[in-house]
Amino acid sequence: MVRGGGHGLARVAVVVRAGAAPLFWAGVCAAGIGALVPGLTGRRIGGLAGAALFLVALAVVFCARRGRYAALVGSAVRAAKLDVLQDRAVSVRAWRRGHRWLLLLLAPAAAVASAFAVPIAGGLLLAGCGAGLWLKAAWVGRRELAAGVLLWVRVDWLDARAGRPAGKTVKGYRTTGIAAGDAAPGGARRRTAALV
Repeated sequence: MVRGGGHGLARVAVVVRAGAAPLFWAGVCAAGIGALVPGLTGRRIGGLAGAALFLVALAVVFCARRGRYAALVGSAVRAAKLDVLQDRAVSVRAWRRGHRWLLLLLAPAAAVASAFAVPIAGGLLLAGCGAGLWLKAAWVGRRELAAGVLLWVRVDWLDARAGRPAGKTVKGYRTTGIAAGDAAPGGARRRTAALV
């Protein structure tokens, strides 16, 4: 058991998953808009390039820092009694608020602008990043299920935008029982009430 004062804890999988839906759907919308623009390469080449970029982005995001995640999971310790578990909605809201300019303006605008050169490709690249985050959150969830615990990270160890749950400032993870909190393994909402 960890000794000392309590800390606010956010679910690792929830933080990983927080950007998945906004990035994916912003990318899909940008790709749809891009399909309306012939661009320099034409829609067919743009679509093929976009499909390749989708797969590359998915793989890169999914594989990034997995060794660091695995090391933190391997050294995780049980949460202290005074630790406060952050609700899923609070963690998601904090991440999205911290990344709002990226999610709402910069990334979609860049994806749409790229359509004038290579239609569809920029949007599918963005969607691939979102899909990669979904897969990574599912991977974390499988680790949680295999160990029979949920993984948490101290909120004050996240970056200023409430992200990077495997960043340099994160010194370790905490664990709780599988029924703790309001998110299922992998960071999704619980479908049914947890058994206590």
